[in-house]
Amino acid sequence: MKKFDRKLILEDGSEYYGYGFGSKEDRITEIVFNTSPVGYQEIISDPSYTYQTVVMAYPLIGNYGMAEADFETEIPTIGGLAVRDYNDIPSNFRSVNTLSEVMERYHIPGIYGIDTRKLVRSIRDFGSRKVLITSVETSVEEGIKRISEYEIPSDAVTVVSRKMFQQYFVPQGRFHVVAIDCGMKQNIVRCLNEKGCNVTVVPWNISLEEIAQLHPDGIFISNGPGNPTDVEPVIALVRALRGKYPMFGICLGHQMIALAYGAKTYKLKFGHRGGNHPVKNLLTGRIEITSQNHSYAVDRKSIAETRLKITHVNLLDNTVEGIACWEDNVFSVQYHPESAPGPQDSSYLFGQFINMMEGAEHGEAM
Repeated sequence: MKKFDRKLILEDGSEYYGYGFGSKEDRITEIVFNTSPVGYQEIISDPSYTYQTVVMAYPLIGNYGMAEADFETEIPTIGGLAVRDYNDIPSNFRSVNTLSEVMERYHIPGIYGIDTRKLVRSIRDFGSRKVLITSVETSVEEGIKRISEYEIPSDAVTVVSRKMFQQYFVPQGRFHVVAIDCGMKQNIVRCLNEKGCNVTVVPWNISLEEIAQLHPDGIFISNGPGNPTDVEPVIALVRALRGKYPMFGICLGHQMIALAYGAKTYKLKFGHRGGNHPVKNLLTGRIEITSQNHSYAVDRKSIAETRLKITHVNLLDNTVEGIACWEDNVFSVQYHPESAPGPQDSSYLFGQFINMMEGAEHGEAM
């Protein structure tokens, strides 16, 4: 039997032995799990996983390789990847690299062969916590010492947001959307383009004056990593923009919209990550199967003290999944309507944003 060469050490002292793939460097991150059966390429290239090691609950990872068109960001920033069975011989005709080759290129450490069922249950029962990906030679005492001395940075949005404007225009684009990049997935741009929107993606620290000079028809607040309270400049910007332009936010953008209206957020025990979360739309009564990736949620009680209304709830734990202030033409959801590779139940929300911009043209509120 092949000897183990890598292991995980959690801050509680538990160890998981396995084999390395991708980068072989040591890394301390927060450990979380994802329940999606497909989409590992989108997961490792989603900026929302910055400073996090993701444990894949689905056992077989790497079997369809990596396709150039499926990256969600140019430079992946995920902290690490832990899987049960890693396949290094992909069978998909679209594949141009193996998962391990891409992870090595972008300095992402990986480990396979561990008991992911046990590890996922541990995270579920005891919550997300810090973890060290390291060599088998690292003692548990040294690992715990290194973990205890390390603080996970709070600058994730500043790291992943693009540094200059980028335009994605389409022929006969009807509306111009300014998208504030806090760690934005590229499929969001694709979805807006498909709806006939020209999109200008701007850095997280753009000023109110710079936005006004772009003459947007609508504002999009993107997903992204970390604690929303760490991104106060965007919260202040949302507060200044509300009521001036139609506004749509997802995930981190949803949380920052809530904070801008005076609501509060809190950290979940182990977060929501995967493409199988049932959400009820309170406006229509319909159930949507959604894709999610977040550690924080909007506090339900605090919403009652604002002008926001709850529009969607999670049927697994009753957390807030959607809010709106219709008189300001502002709405947001916690989950990902642009989800790739799926599900597609919530893509109608982009149409709702289009309708809101159409109404604003005629001076109407939703």
